[in-house]
Amino acid sequence: MKLTLRSLTCLLATATAVIAADAVTYTPNELASRAQGLPTPRPTFAVLNTLTAQDKADGWHLLFDGKSLDGWKITTENPSTFAVKDGVLVVDGPRAHAFYAGPVGNADFKNFELRMEIFTYPIANSGVYFHTTYQESGWPSKGYEVQVNNTHTDKRKLAGLYAIQDNEKILVPDETWFELRIRVVGKLVQTWVNGQMISNYVEEANPARPDNMKGRVLDRGTIAIQGHDPKSRILYRNIAIKLLP
Repeated sequence: MKLTLRSLTCLLATATAVIAADAVTYTPNELASRAQGLPTPRPTFAVLNTLTAQDKADGWHLLFDGKSLDGWKITTENPSTFAVKDGVLVVDGPRAHAFYAGPVGNADFKNFELRMEIFTYPIANSGVYFHTTYQESGWPSKGYEVQVNNTHTDKRKLAGLYAIQDNEKILVPDETWFELRIRVVGKLVQTWVNGQMISNYVEEANPARPDNMKGRVLDRGTIAIQGHDPKSRILYRNIAIKLLP
């Protein structure tokens, strides 16, 4: 899209109105990006799992150092599903979950932007939870799950909000790195894959949920990564979060 001075002014005015409703403060560059429906400035990751001084100045915090599971609490259920190898988080094994328990935001996030790079193998299934809390075993009962699935048999595919606002389209091929972006502000949840918006969901007041998903409501909490089953192998890297007001 070609932007003239007049069109950019109009777009910025529109974005300002939306932002006022969100009660979130943005930089001028973020305003321009948001007005065009583009992702806000992302961490560069010129070095794997490393933030630059500018990234930090932009408010990004690293959640995974690429060397260890420091800052993560793994379930007692199948903890060997998670490992670190060659700078990536390897998820490979029976059901288990890794919950962020490090110092960033005291592992208690409400409004945020989360970015990560993911590599899926064929028929793999995983997920990224937010507004959740640690539990020893089972599927997390609190918070939302953003689906990570390209070719698993589950019809719910990548970047959908699991069982709330599903995506049933395959977005990227297996065995290639892609970026997943999750943004939560107030009652608004948005997801992107490689810059393409997939989910755009506003939670209504007192949302109806089935009995097995009563905890799937916006609140606050930590981030968790899912190990789904013994046939699912997924890699994660460059996991960073930006806290929003």
